[in-house]
Amino acid sequence: MKYVGAIDQGTTSTRFMIFDEEGSVVASSQLEHRQIYPKPGWVEHDADEIWDNTCSVIRDCLRKAELNSSDLSAIGITNQRETIVPYDKATARPLYNTIVWQDLRGEAYISKLKEILPEDELRRKTGLLYSPYFSASKIRWLLDNVPAIRKGADDGSIVFGTIDSYLTARLTSGKAIVTDVTNASRYMLMDIEKGEWDEKLLDITGIRRCNLPSIASSSGVVYGYTDPSGPFGAEIPVAGILGDQQAALFGQACFEKGESKCTYGTGCFLLSNIGDKPCYSSHGLITTAAYRIEGEKMHYALEGSVAVAGSLVQWVRDQLKMVSNPKELDALAASVEDNGGVYIVPAFSGLFAPYWRSDARGVIAGLTSYATRAHICRAVLEATAFQANDIFEAMQLDSGIAVKSLKVDGGMTNSVPLMAFQADIMRVPVIRPQIVETTSLGAAYAAGLTSGVWDSLDTLSAYWKEQMRWLPVMDDKERENKVGFWKKAVSRTLGWMPSGKEL
Repeated sequence: MKYVGAIDQGTTSTRFMIFDEEGSVVASSQLEHRQIYPKPGWVEHDADEIWDNTCSVIRDCLRKAELNSSDLSAIGITNQRETIVPYDKATARPLYNTIVWQDLRGEAYISKLKEILPEDELRRKTGLLYSPYFSASKIRWLLDNVPAIRKGADDGSIVFGTIDSYLTARLTSGKAIVTDVTNASRYMLMDIEKGEWDEKLLDITGIRRCNLPSIASSSGVVYGYTDPSGPFGAEIPVAGILGDQQAALFGQACFEKGESKCTYGTGCFLLSNIGDKPCYSSHGLITTAAYRIEGEKMHYALEGSVAVAGSLVQWVRDQLKMVSNPKELDALAASVEDNGGVYIVPAFSGLFAPYWRSDARGVIAGLTSYATRAHICRAVLEATAFQANDIFEAMQLDSGIAVKSLKVDGGMTNSVPLMAFQADIMRVPVIRPQIVETTSLGAAYAAGLTSGVWDSLDTLSAYWKEQMRWLPVMDDKERENKVGFWKKAVSRTLGWMPSGKEL
């Protein structure tokens, strides 16, 4: 039996999973890390803590699987995207806290950039829209506000890497300074058609190529080998990298044009494969690299991103102390027939697709004395479904394809009330696979294709199996009423913060 490992470094936790050659889970280990909020709208992580957790879950998972590191044919990495770690090229050690994808401190810089480069040109070059969500403004903030980082950038000793780049560098003791096309496409600096850093955008932003990782394919190439002094204790090929949402698309075997998936994790992300030619949205979506296998054409996806989904459940648990765990929230939500007129729009970091309003802030609307804790818990779950539906509607308008079903994955798919409501609001069957953690699976697939564990995408497609399906049962009038109130609640969030200010 052959085995492949996958590091899944997410926004709230780090997981290591081992899969066998049939794509089945052998073992898994996971640890949460701290969320650091220095100011409103700012979100940071401790990159050393993430590294320590990565080492711990690797060792724990190998112990659970009763395997040695040498039993692994390869490892893949998938990661929270856009999040930036400034690290030292020589030592691969972090030089500042990680600036997380949800962080808004680059808003002021984005406002300046809009005056220099029209958004239409940015979209044609990168597939993206102007937003502090993407990595370039985070890098620019570090350069402008942290003198030590500026000095290191000037002398070429610093790399501004996404988490995949940082972990690959640490695993290989600095020998591999690399990222893949899916992560590079989130910097707002990559030419989406060429898969290379764009010289004009580098010039405009003042970000130097020598401070960025090299860009490689997602699969079909070995980036480097793990240092025996590290958590594996052996030389294992690092052979696949995909940003987390592209990894989920890969793990869901969405290899054909028009195939779509929605991942429910810290955020909520709906991607649809659009083939090997990019097309551009007119309804608030972005175009992103879906994956590139070495020697083949790049594949692209339309994507809609929601900043707050599972993290809203975490906020209700940790900040409001309203529930002790997600299962309790689920049970409370299921105990009432509806939301009691309560709508929650969790615009903690502004609104992402299809609105792209960083001036928005969260609201709880429709409160009356009738509302109970159970109604609020139900509104928490429904907020994710409504946000996903906003993207779903935009995607159908952009693609011209009537999506007949939706593959779903991620931790929140364990919520039966959420999945049932999602089917009702989208009016299509919602389908969960047997392996819900398709993000880790996608990274394993990318690495296993490189190392010869699997020989083709067709082989991977054959492993996908349905576990559960939810069908829409809500009548159209009720659905339209609920969507109408949701859109009214969204309108109440807009313009809360002054646009173009550092938040």
